[in-house]
Amino acid sequence: MIEEIRLATTDEVVAELRKRSTFVMVSHVKPDGDTLGAALALGIALKAIGKRVYYFQQDAVPRNLQFLPDTEFVSRDLPADLPADALFVFGDMSNAARAGEYLPPVERKNILNIDHHLGNERFGALNYIIDSEASTGSCVLLLLQAMGLAISAPVATCLLTCIMTDTGGFMHNNTTPNVLRTGAMLMEAGADKYEITEQIFANKRFAAQRLLGLALSAAVVEENGRYCWTYVDEAMLGNAGGDGEDTEEIVNHLRAVEGVEVAALFKDFDGAVRVSLRSSGRINVQAVAATLGGGGHFMASGLTYPGDRQAAIAGVRAALKKAGL
Repeated sequence: MIEEIRLATTDEVVAELRKRSTFVMVSHVKPDGDTLGAALALGIALKAIGKRVYYFQQDAVPRNLQFLPDTEFVSRDLPADLPADALFVFGDMSNAARAGEYLPPVERKNILNIDHHLGNERFGALNYIIDSEASTGSCVLLLLQAMGLAISAPVATCLLTCIMTDTGGFMHNNTTPNVLRTGAMLMEAGADKYEITEQIFANKRFAAQRLLGLALSAAVVEENGRYCWTYVDEAMLGNAGGDGEDTEEIVNHLRAVEGVEVAALFKDFDGAVRVSLRSSGRINVQAVAATLGGGGHFMASGLTYPGDRQAAIAGVRAALKKAGL
């Protein structure tokens, strides 16, 4: 059992990538720049050396990621002639369920799990998990370098998107000197940092700005200013003319309030209550989310709460207070 869940070495993963002929890159539901960027980067690089590559993603490519190369090939459908030994590469997800309900069952022997999350369940035959890396894309870069593959401009663009997504545009405290050096190298390889910045952080629909205003108007500050939360529901989405993609940056605005140590956004639509958590660094929101069935990173995590919004608000508050808020 211990052997089954140990972490794979770089050499072991590289050997498997060289051995297999066909790959399915798997992104998680509600995809962000890291899960999709890592999948595209590895897929493009493997196609360049003659491998057969497909991209599985249950949800459509978000508007702000459609500029990435190869996104036109992303689909929830898989070919009928997929060989039995195709390697499914799960990127940036703590467990296989994060891929969604439309992915057919995959035998563990055909799973490569690449991630940088603290709480990864090591569900693959090969588990390449480096929790000291800023992004899953950074883990992919280590593999490409170990394979001796050139970093083309399209691959560099995908990888820099991963890093910028998970460092908040180089603003989060996981922006180490090595992250900045890697970013510079990827720019030199052809990644367009300006375009990535515009698409990921600056190119917001007017509906998103209206929705932000509604969410901020409903915001509540508690625990002597240390905790700020708000919600978005179906009525707000309708009033703003927005959708789920327009909620992505709201929690960061809450976290930016002076004195706030933890921010929470309760997304109460599409038949579920999804919660996004952000921390200033004192409270480990990954650990908090894990107690409620979620996961993520020390300073950014999420979960789906099984009850209604009021139950979710109370449950998250209790879990945060138990964690020392």
